[in-house]
Amino acid sequence: MSDENPRALVTGITGQDGSYLAELLLSKGYEVHGIIRRSSSFNTQRLDHLYQDPHQTDARLYLHYGDLTDSSVLSRLLLEIEPDEIYNLGAQSHVRTSFDLPEYTAEVTGLGTVRLLDAMRETGVQPRFYQASSSELYGKVQEVPQTETTPFYPRSPYACAKAYAFHVTRNYREAYGLFAVNGILFNHESPRRGETFVTRKITRAVGRIKLGLQEKLYLGNLDARRDWGYAPEFVEAMWMMLQAETPDDYVIATGETHSVREFLDHAFGHADLDWAEHVELDPRYERPSEVDLLIGDPAKAKRELDWEPRVKFAELVRIMVEADLEVARREAHGLTYQGAST
Repeated sequence: MSDENPRALVTGITGQDGSYLAELLLSKGYEVHGIIRRSSSFNTQRLDHLYQDPHQTDARLYLHYGDLTDSSVLSRLLLEIEPDEIYNLGAQSHVRTSFDLPEYTAEVTGLGTVRLLDAMRETGVQPRFYQASSSELYGKVQEVPQTETTPFYPRSPYACAKAYAFHVTRNYREAYGLFAVNGILFNHESPRRGETFVTRKITRAVGRIKLGLQEKLYLGNLDARRDWGYAPEFVEAMWMMLQAETPDDYVIATGETHSVREFLDHAFGHADLDWAEHVELDPRYERPSEVDLLIGDPAKAKRELDWEPRVKFAELVRIMVEADLEVARREAHGLTYQGAST
């Protein structure tokens, strides 16, 4: 890898993780290339501030149209960019939606990964490759906490597609000698989290309810327990995996688990609200097969990468609620809603 202005290619760059990762890489002097899908509307709000940051004068950000379903475009971009690192964050990543779109989820989340890996093999452009794996792989958990050796038991089309992507990444590493790693990231949140994900759905509602813009919040299973961390810290772990001497797979987690109900307690409580007065259960948001408990053991990442989480659960909720209170204030004053950007 070149010591000067290394190049990174990021799929899913317009998402929560992609935007934080782009910030991190630009701060380290990278030339960052992102793949975005062509659509009738722009979806780059999480990245817009990077074009205007005066501190990024020595690094540049480029966006390319492409899609994980198009292998010819992926090969062409590899040959044109010749990246030193690839971060495959692109996916149909909403678990509940994957039950409604199982084939599309498999096409993008599963087969998209092998298209990228095979493009590396066929073109001979072989950067270090990061695959965004997921704690959803563990599904109906076989042990607590979950580690790198815990058997997978996926419980959704999304998790099944991620299982394929995990194993094919490991297979290409072993079969072709690629520097390819899996980051098994547990839930990680931020003010940039998509509004259909339960944590952001909650904090967005807190802000709107506090400002009188909304009265009710409709949710599914309140007893599901998750290991929630802070997204900017988790993307640091992605980068650290690709700086290691040898490729390997790592669990990235906080080692704590909290229920959706606890998240509600903290989020509404921070705004001096009683969630019981505003939250109603809606079976439409329940999954056909639920994942009841996820809690990761990040000991290997601490030992080998010197990575560990710093932002704890209560602080994470506070960060998200404060950001969404500000979003709601802007909305209440008739300003254009552009989402949280912290």
